[in-house]
Order: sequence, then C-alpha cells, then structure tokens
Amino acid sequence: MIFYKKSGAVLTDTPFFLALTEGVENYCQHTGYSLNIKYVYDTENVQQKLEDFIYAGAVGFILLGTEMMVEDLRPFAFLDIPIILLDNHFRSTKMDCVQINNVDGAFTATNYLINKKRTQPGYLHSSYSITNFEERSDGFYKAIKYNGMSRSKSIVHTLTPSVEGAYEDMMSIIQNGEELASCYFADNDLIAAGAMKAFRACGYAIPQDIAVIGFDDMPLCTYVEPTLTTIHVPKKYMGKMAAERLISIIENKLFYPVNIQIGTHLIKRNSI
Repeated sequence: MIFYKKSGAVLTDTPFFLALTEGVENYCQHTGYSLNIKYVYDTENVQQKLEDFIYAGAVGFILLGTEMMVEDLRPFAFLDIPIILLDNHFRSTKMDCVQINNVDGAFTATNYLINKKRTQPGYLHSSYSITNFEERSDGFYKAIKYNGMSRSKSIVHTLTPSVEGAYEDMMSIIQNGEELASCYFADNDLIAAGAMKAFRACGYAIPQDIAVIGFDDMPLCTYVEPTLTTIHVPKKYMGKMAAERLISIIENKLFYPVNIQIGTHLIKRNSI
C-alpha cells in the first residue's frame, strides 16, 4: 500500500486513514497476502521508488491518492502491475478507483441542515484543495439549488483543514467582524470541530445560535461539545473493497477498470 504525500496538509496518521489501512490489512490477512506500507513523496524520484518496490516483490499496489492531482499519476500509468487508486478518482485514468460518494453525502448533509434550520446555510470550505473537498462543494451547491436558494447568498469561510488551524482561522473571522451564518456545512469533521471551538469561545451557543454539520464521522465527533452531526464514511469497508478488488485482479489476470463509489449516511447528534 502506497501513501502518496504532497504538501503534508493531509495527515495520514488520523483515524480516517488508520481505518482505511485497517480495512486493507484485515482483508489481506484473511486471503493470505502480505501488506507492506510505503510512503512516496512528490519531491522524490517516484519512478525509481516504484521500480524498487516491484523488484522487492510487490505484485500489486493500493495507491492512497487523497492528495494526488491527475498529473501525479504519470509515473504509475505505464507500470505492468495492478493498481487500485483509493480515496480519489480522475475521469482520464484507466485505473480502478475506490472512492467516497462525496457529492451525495454533501447533498444529504446540506439538505438536512436546510430542512432543520429553515434558512440558507453557510459553508466552511477547506483552504487546501483535494478532489474530495471539491466534490463535497458540488454536493453543497446542488442542495442549495434544489431548495430554491441562490448560490451567491451562501456565506463561505475558507479554513485550514485541521482542528487548530480551523479554530485560529475562524477566530480571526469573528474578531474581524465578518458576517456569520446561523448554520454551516463543513468539508470535514476537523474543520467543523475547530470552527465550533471558536464559536463557543466567542460566546455563541451551538446549535441554538449556530448549527454545524461535518463529514467523515471521525471519533472526535462523539467527544466534542456538543456532539457533532456528520456524514458517516465506512472507512474500513473502503479499505476492504480496495484490497478485494486488487486481489481479484491479481488472481484473475483479466479485468476492465471500474470506479467503485462507497455510499454514506447521516449520523444525527447534537450540533444541529
């Protein structure tokens, strides 16, 4: 399993990625395959590292491509070895992909927020661009349109995708006197938790004054105050599906590329 690292803004030691890895590892153990975890950085000679992995006996790659852009796939494109792209998808690639259905998840979250609060929601958008967040943005605005609201009237704050980063960014926004919405969809739970911390520090009650919904259903959702309503992503199942698909290709030889989208569902807690 290859973790592709770029800026470091996406941390791969979070519960989200640990659960993905556990899903891969459990299925590999069940089927008698060994899992080796390797890190590849975009500043390195990626082609040489991949050749070294194959020389060492790798028979297939699960590529955790959360941070990747389409141009980052070039060193992988011509390898004569099965590859599954996990947690990302590009229309132009012929690789198998296993990804979250981000658009539907974000639509569900935003639509629920609108139905509960009866007002136009704001958006806590990540300052770091990855495919997942851009697809969640698409789902957010689809729900805005579906409910007859104007895209331009949604208040959008751009926040660092970490708890402390989002907290500091939101504190600056509040202290600068910028307009706030009465409810928000956040690109992930880390952003949601950081913003909630800032709201509470500035005297806002949640959900009475400001309601928040996140995305991912990370463990922190149950110990932030109040507990965070969010979109559940079956992370271990995603990892299992990636491993199952890779092993099927290894053993059956013949395959046609597929894009597997993993569904999500709403978890109702106390932040709305």
